[in-house]
Amino acid sequence: MWRLNKVHHKASKQGDSLEELRLKRREHEKALRQARRDRQLVSKRLLLNEDEDQPEPTMDTNTAEQDMVTLFHNLQHSGPEREAHLKALSKALRDPSAQLTFIKKENSMHLLVSLLTGSNATCRLQAVRCLHELSHSPHNNVAPACLPATPYLLTYLSGQSTKFTELCLYTLGNLFPDSDVVKDKLVAQGIIPALANCIENQRHNLAVVEAVGFTLSQLLQVKDAAEKIIPTVLASSIPSHLLSVLTPDPKFGLAPAIECAWCLHYLTCSIEDNRVLLAHRAMLQCSSLLVSLGGAVASGNKEEGMELLIFPLLRCVGNLLSFCPVEDLTTQVGDHHIVAALCALLEAYLQTQPALARESAWVLNNLTAYSSAFCSALLTLNLVPGLIQLLPFSQGINTMILRVLANIAHNRKEFCVQLANLGLLSALCATLKMADQEMVTLSMDVLFMLVVSGPQVAEEFVRHGGLSVLEATQYNSEGEIRQRATYLLKTLEENISCS
Repeated sequence: MWRLNKVHHKASKQGDSLEELRLKRREHEKALRQARRDRQLVSKRLLLNEDEDQPEPTMDTNTAEQDMVTLFHNLQHSGPEREAHLKALSKALRDPSAQLTFIKKENSMHLLVSLLTGSNATCRLQAVRCLHELSHSPHNNVAPACLPATPYLLTYLSGQSTKFTELCLYTLGNLFPDSDVVKDKLVAQGIIPALANCIENQRHNLAVVEAVGFTLSQLLQVKDAAEKIIPTVLASSIPSHLLSVLTPDPKFGLAPAIECAWCLHYLTCSIEDNRVLLAHRAMLQCSSLLVSLGGAVASGNKEEGMELLIFPLLRCVGNLLSFCPVEDLTTQVGDHHIVAALCALLEAYLQTQPALARESAWVLNNLTAYSSAFCSALLTLNLVPGLIQLLPFSQGINTMILRVLANIAHNRKEFCVQLANLGLLSALCATLKMADQEMVTLSMDVLFMLVVSGPQVAEEFVRHGGLSVLEATQYNSEGEIRQRATYLLKTLEENISCS
């Protein structure tokens, strides 16, 4: 796992509306999620005050340390200016050297915790902002220093304002990457039940739900999550709540659904038995949403950031398919139009997001591997010609499409005849000439199934000039490919002589 450079959320200027602030925040969060498309990601997030401009430039180290000493001294003495001193402290703690100076001061964290748990609501908010700045520190020794505050942060997840709860959640999420000690302590303190209660009680507050998703995703990516974290998460109410958030809210946007979809992805790829998620009908929910998104994309509606939701949904379905009993496949996946959605996504993102197109083809392969119903759906919905046209594309997409076509051919002999009638034979003549040996090998596998399905197909292949292509492949290749070409030529002659 790796860490993206920290993503700072732009703060709005005074007078900006809450919606404008949210849009600016989403722009920066998009950069974070964008990196998740091809790999898992542990990261940190920094939420700035809504009433502030951009952070001030980093101060000179000596000046920052002196200011920190002064601020700490001022905070030790109660008075009407304490709120202002706390606000100044939260700003000062954006400087990495000031963070180290603060945690080294005797009783500094004790003072901050006392303000966090005090009766003054404004001081509590500023205190959690200070902790949030510390949680975002690049120094590994800062996170363990925050441990005295974590029980209170967990307690506050059950109440307080949206802003306060968000800060607590993002602060907790930032503490995981730097320290196993912090992670173990938070798990022992009950962070998983706390997150479950929070998402249940705040399920209509999408800003909080998004923050829960971020914090949970951080937790699910720690190195021993499969043994120490995921069983407890699966035994809680969290999976059902994650699934309930998958449908994007038209007013709030895609962000909460994206966060929860990535959590589900981390769950599906980290355990060997996904029966619990299947029992929650996770595959049906993810598949249904993919059908909706595929329909939107096919009609030209490619909302910005939509691919960041599609990626984890594809991975969830692809992983869950591996654990689904064949007899339950249709029930678990639902609508056969999932194949149309996958083809729409494949074609729509082929040029701009080839990794997403490859994921779509991978799911299509898993879906057709054991199901004649979904193979038949590809033929019935006339989707095969579009797949055949994509065979010239590289980046692993054409090999995955050939596997899908092989699944169809392997399923029934009558499917082989249909594939031949749809133009697959001439396409195979082209793929047999490719330099990619995997494509050549797969092409011969598919061709073999077509040829042995009946003499008419074999004769059609010869009419397309396939005989000379196979002879050239045999002549120009070595090893296994030459042996396969030789055997295929023999099989071709035998089938033609039987007609």
